[in-house]
Amino acid sequence: MRIGVFKFASCDGCQIAFFDISDKLLDIGFQIDYFVEAQSENRFDNFDISFVEGSISTPDQEDFIKKIREKSKKLVTIGACADSGGIQSIRNFMDFGQILSSVYPSPEYIKSLEKSKPVSDYVDVDFEIRGCPINPQQLYEVVVSLYLGKTPSLPQYPLCLECKRKGNPCVLVLGKPCLGSVIKAGCGALCPSFNAGCYGCYGPVKKPNLNSLGEIFRERGFGDLFEKILTSFNAYNRVYRERYEKG
Repeated sequence: MRIGVFKFASCDGCQIAFFDISDKLLDIGFQIDYFVEAQSENRFDNFDISFVEGSISTPDQEDFIKKIREKSKKLVTIGACADSGGIQSIRNFMDFGQILSSVYPSPEYIKSLEKSKPVSDYVDVDFEIRGCPINPQQLYEVVVSLYLGKTPSLPQYPLCLECKRKGNPCVLVLGKPCLGSVIKAGCGALCPSFNAGCYGCYGPVKKPNLNSLGEIFRERGFGDLFEKILTSFNAYNRVYRERYEKG
């Protein structure tokens, strides 16, 4: 198996998961041909699986992701930036020209797309691994499953179920804003286990009940649910933006 690991607009955090499972990958004979973060010699050729971190934010990145897709039998996105635009996609809901001029003293030299978008807006994606950062065990599950020719098995249910399994008291009931009922599980309910509300790192479940949770947020004085969602890790996820565009 020939693997490529690529990075676009992101913090590099999701790529680090490969270091956590590197010994396992070597034991089963996987070969990483392209991984700038981890090795000095890289070969951009044909890949069995390409893993892509980061959102597409510049014209050069748009061109490169299309080349990666052409060279890859399977393309898997890793992390909130690649899956949903990441923190940087907050700009998608603002005036881009104003943001550019406020950040850079000479914005005319900056080559940037007006919107920071997930990889799936530009090419076909075979599978996505959610998280900010991703769970190394989920990464290993996907690698091995694709190697064996089967569909990876990752949680599709809400985070609330993980809290129930761990016996956590509901932080929303205890008076703290929590997105757990509309967010995919996968982190082991990390934040609620420490008496903090879920921030939504893993993005929305397939059909989140945003209206009901939004009503609870308003009733309890937590503010507008969409203001929190659209300024977070998965701001440009299709579920959120479609709901936002509908008003």
